[in-house]
Amino acid sequence: MKVLFALPLLMSFCVPMYAATPTPWQTKVQQELPLLGHRNWIVIVDSAYPWQTSPGIETVETGADQITVVKDVLDAISRSTHVRPIVYMDAELPFVTEQDAPGVTRYRQQIRATLGNLPVQSILHEQLIHEMNQLGGTLHILILKTTLTVPYTSVFLRLDCKYWSDAAEKKLRQAMKNRVAGAPDFGPQ
Repeated sequence: MKVLFALPLLMSFCVPMYAATPTPWQTKVQQELPLLGHRNWIVIVDSAYPWQTSPGIETVETGADQITVVKDVLDAISRSTHVRPIVYMDAELPFVTEQDAPGVTRYRQQIRATLGNLPVQSILHEQLIHEMNQLGGTLHILILKTTLTVPYTSVFLRLDCKYWSDAAEKKLRQAMKNRVAGAPDFGPQ
């Protein structure tokens, strides 16, 4: 009897534990993130976001809710060694009413909690779409389309260099501006 009782317990240790298999959109993010750098974008959008056709824009249907996609993408970016997100959202979102778009109040609470301490810059939706069209001619933009059906909820993540700060860039530009013209100098030797 003891052997029969121990067998199921022993079998539970022998069965390998597999991590959840990534979905196609998660695999796409995992594959492309190492290739993306500063000035590239990852955009997480609602169901009605237009399919943009600039050559550098790639749209992937996730079949997932937006908050889940934003969390997963931010988590992937946080684990990267080379990029950090700069967040832009539609300036219209604070003005969308619950009466006109049921669920918007809950969404605003969820996205605020999801973004945490990340600063958010607000820009008009049409301006952001226009910016994507312009940039899509020279840079890669990954658009992840979600199942969300609340308007003006797009989350635009412009990637910036994680290992080079804005302060370091400003200091570099000032040093270059102050340098006297002459032969190239490659710094201390």
